[in-house]
Amino acid sequence: MCRLYSFVGGVIAIVALIFSISFIMKQNSGAASDKLVIYNWGDYIDPALLDKFTEETGIKVQYETFDSNEAMYTKIKQGGTTYDLAVPSDYMITKMVEEDMLNKLDKSKIVGMENIGQEFLGLSFDPKNDYSIPYFWGTVGIVYNTTMVEDAPEHWDDLWKKEFRNDILLVDGAREIMGLGLNSFGYSLNSKGKVELAVVEAKLNNLTPNVKAIVGDELKHYMIQGDAAVGVSFSGEASEMLDGNEDLFYVVPSEGSNLWFDNIVIPRTAKHTEEAYVFINFMLKPENAAQNAEYIGYATPNTVAKELLPEEITSDKAFYPDRETIENLEVYDNLGAEYLGIYNDLYLQFKMYRK
Repeated sequence: MCRLYSFVGGVIAIVALIFSISFIMKQNSGAASDKLVIYNWGDYIDPALLDKFTEETGIKVQYETFDSNEAMYTKIKQGGTTYDLAVPSDYMITKMVEEDMLNKLDKSKIVGMENIGQEFLGLSFDPKNDYSIPYFWGTVGIVYNTTMVEDAPEHWDDLWKKEFRNDILLVDGAREIMGLGLNSFGYSLNSKGKVELAVVEAKLNNLTPNVKAIVGDELKHYMIQGDAAVGVSFSGEASEMLDGNEDLFYVVPSEGSNLWFDNIVIPRTAKHTEEAYVFINFMLKPENAAQNAEYIGYATPNTVAKELLPEEITSDKAFYPDRETIENLEVYDNLGAEYLGIYNDLYLQFKMYRK
């Protein structure tokens, strides 16, 4: 009898050991479970889609947000919370690839990539799309309230007009604000000319009397409420503003601006990689991409989804610009640590100068 108990006990111990090893291997391999941790920009997905995803797959989503590429980069770099998916912008993707912070995509697990327009693939920040899936794209431009301005500001230089004293809201972003300064001279958004940057610094300092505030996501609410006559923001944010206030208008200055791309990536530290692919495939479905684009207001790179959107959205050249306009726009390059630091320092000095 004792031998029987001993035998049974041994079997139970072996089974437990096998189960334990299996569980550890599963955790370490990123195999399927019931959880997904997403790190995205604030207000950058239709919440109904997250509920739909969980209902369809049984995978629960832990959703966290960031307000800048630099904040996202720093948190992923430092560790702590491990994210399965993140949504960095173009230039930051280059930096994260160079620092081995992203998983190379297993394209055999991706379904629906053919829905993405060819013009949104093979871009400079990820030439073979080995690390990123297009999510949204857009521009940086000027929003103005037609009831609060005499002459519509259609060029970056217009922001310096005296009539806009203490009446402009700026999005809180180093590349965006340095960029409008560079574009106002006809310089590249990726300039590494120290003389050019010094000239831009001086000009931006002269803009400070017109700057009412430098803000983040709340900029759109202030513009909708009529708290300022002019705002500098992203096209998607502008779309939401226009929906909320019929007196607002959005323009991309003809002398040039930023053409940006936000893409989905899988960080190297991801623990639920299989679930990450399930979510990528879910978002590549045209009906889901269209629902997300209509909710957020940004332009979708999913050409099949675009066909599902209302014509009044896709025919608006302010948000779906034609090729001629796009040719005058520029994608942010990864400037490298030295010049990224220079841009950030100049921007911080600008913010301090206006106080």
